[in-house]
Amino acid sequence: MDILFSVITPSRVDRPLALAHAVSSVEAAALEAERLNLLHREQVEHLVGFDGQGGTRPKTLLPASFIDFPRQGNFGNHIRHHLLRAARGRHVLFVDDDNALLPGAFAAYHPHLQNEFIVARVDTSLAFDIPHLPRPDETGSAEAALRQGNIDPLCLCLSRDLVVARCRGWNSEGAYESDFLNFRRYFRRARSAVRIDDVVGVYDAGRGLDVQGLNERQRKLVSPATQ
Repeated sequence: MDILFSVITPSRVDRPLALAHAVSSVEAAALEAERLNLLHREQVEHLVGFDGQGGTRPKTLLPASFIDFPRQGNFGNHIRHHLLRAARGRHVLFVDDDNALLPGAFAAYHPHLQNEFIVARVDTSLAFDIPHLPRPDETGSAEAALRQGNIDPLCLCLSRDLVVARCRGWNSEGAYESDFLNFRRYFRRARSAVRIDDVVGVYDAGRGLDVQGLNERQRKLVSPATQ
């Protein structure tokens, strides 16, 4: 069956519960799109890459691959690149292991798949003092959203042809800032782009499920009583 969406997830091996939550959210979004007769669940594949050996493999009803990579700790950049090369879907999404899709995510993207670069909104209220990214602006355009700190991988649905064939995957330059640098590169080569108002995911949805897996920013947000 033709794969419509490939979901890319770099994961730390110390976040099994958060990863299970992320995987189940992708499954729920696929099942909701199937219920709406937009796709079959087997048209969504989930590719998970572990930054190190021995990551726990959550169960899912979707086609899924779980791959161990040598530990590098470079914000998942090398994992995203290799998983993109393995992706078979016509479109790719990025769902980190501490984030989650909302049930309507694939249904929200589906009417806009003629565009190579789709920007949606994500709920950031668990992590930042703003409710959503991208922030609202006067034009509401995809280009206006493309600013450092204003867009996250969770916001995007991209053509695999754009990302893998024409842009040759995910570059690691800039370390933490590589997200924005890659997005800007993709946008400049995209033949079409659109920004939609739908909220498709929750940033930091899995924060605190694995206390040992908190990153530095998350530790500051979690009270000492829960650590």
